[in-house]
Amino acid sequence: MEMEKLVSLCKRRGFLFQSSEIYGGINGFWDYGPLGVELKRNIKEAWWRDMVTSHDELSVVAGAPASYEMTGLDCTIIMHPQVWKVSGHYDLFSDRMVDCRETKGRYRYDQLRGQWVEAKGRRVFVTTNAEADDEADDLRRRALKVFRLRNKDADALVWDGPIVSLETVDDFASVFAPQASKVGTLTEPREFNLMLDCYPGPIKDEKNRAFLRPETAQGIFVNFKNVVDSTRVRVPFGIAQVGKSFRNEITPRNFTFRSREFEQMEIEFFCHPDTSTAWYKFWRDRRFRWYQDLGLAGERLQLRDHDPDELSHYSTGTADIEYAFPFLPEGEYGELEGIAHRGDFDLRSHMEGKLNPETNPLEVELGENGKPKYKGSGRDLTYRDDLSNERFTPHVIEPSAGADRATLAFLCEAYCEDEQPSEKGKLETRVVMQLHPRIAPIKAAIFPLVKKDGMPEVAKDIYRAMKKQFPAFYDEKGAVGRRYRRQDEAGTPYCITVDGQTLTDQTVTIRDRDTLKQWRVKIDDVVDEIATRVS
Repeated sequence: MEMEKLVSLCKRRGFLFQSSEIYGGINGFWDYGPLGVELKRNIKEAWWRDMVTSHDELSVVAGAPASYEMTGLDCTIIMHPQVWKVSGHYDLFSDRMVDCRETKGRYRYDQLRGQWVEAKGRRVFVTTNAEADDEADDLRRRALKVFRLRNKDADALVWDGPIVSLETVDDFASVFAPQASKVGTLTEPREFNLMLDCYPGPIKDEKNRAFLRPETAQGIFVNFKNVVDSTRVRVPFGIAQVGKSFRNEITPRNFTFRSREFEQMEIEFFCHPDTSTAWYKFWRDRRFRWYQDLGLAGERLQLRDHDPDELSHYSTGTADIEYAFPFLPEGEYGELEGIAHRGDFDLRSHMEGKLNPETNPLEVELGENGKPKYKGSGRDLTYRDDLSNERFTPHVIEPSAGADRATLAFLCEAYCEDEQPSEKGKLETRVVMQLHPRIAPIKAAIFPLVKKDGMPEVAKDIYRAMKKQFPAFYDEKGAVGRRYRRQDEAGTPYCITVDGQTLTDQTVTIRDRDTLKQWRVKIDDVVDEIATRVS
């Protein structure tokens, strides 16, 4: 599937729009249209229902080490600045970037890719910021430019090695930056903090400086004691949260995959240190199955355990659920969700202060005055088991998913083209979004075959009955074949047609989006029929 086709469909059918498009747009921000907002909401609601509200804490879920409880939170986007200092985000939450002194372009150091090439006795690392499908062509064009060669002289280019990240290059004087006209214009990489500043209150000064949260997790950690005291939950238990986060990405790219404003679906699961490894394996496997159950069941989805050198300093195990997005190079995957064994790092940090990642076991990092560099809350965030009277700092397992990335993955997986005969009998290409019925924006569309003979009145009655249970759509405009095509592109799993036979035997035709199978159902049963199929 070509990414351009999906982007075009998303705008044409109202899934996604560029934010502030009438003013030229703003990079890294996206608006969800009428269909997109329903799709994303359905994904979030499926996640919340499956992970939180439908969870039965009185019995052991298949594969779980023990029974457990789940609850939820909705924390503020702006928190006390000390939260981000103690958590490590203030010092460590950054990417490295490079600037082009000639074009003033700015790039993430790890995202700029290129290839070594030789010609006319010179060796240059030519870079590109083109998408994966265009990398080789763009590199060839740029190499011809830097060596001042014509297309017919392309054989004079001697390529050395594969396309690799700029991170592998030591000699920046030999780098040819994107859009630059000469070699050696890139600066050395430097750190760039990804948190967005804000200044609550009437005066904009350093004292009032705060940050838009870069993740939802910290709100859960600082409320750990509040949840335990107010709900009387017992370890093991999880706290879930869905909410907006913000990261000042250097180069937002790849549609909604890397944005500056995005939404997360996170769980912080608190457990006894002795059982944390088993709980980590449980959540890793359960979260992977969730995506499979909703339609990401093919080879484009994978579960990858991190190598030891990839692990964060506090983690004893991390796995990523990844999807092979069409905009990535062949064989590469993008992260949908990370499941991390965080140990007791977070609760200890908020009790004691910023912890030193260089020590094992972790110790409080001290400043020049010998005091904690960033002071913790001083609050007791340990847990006492009321049955055994044991007191301990719980370990945390964190399944952290991106709602926007999940939405994008489901859109990519759903996009399909096939050939079907038109009303005139000719084969035509049909674009269909094969979304799982549970997350499809519209569950059913209702059509009168013609706008006469009482058919619209019957169809509208069915539509009103449907709307009481789930999103439905009424359409009486154009030929019925074209109405089917419009709903196929919207991902609607079922279409219901009121025709001449309806007026004689009180039955309607139901059409399946994917198989194109049709069958008749009595009007009195049609709502229950659709409800059963979309649940």
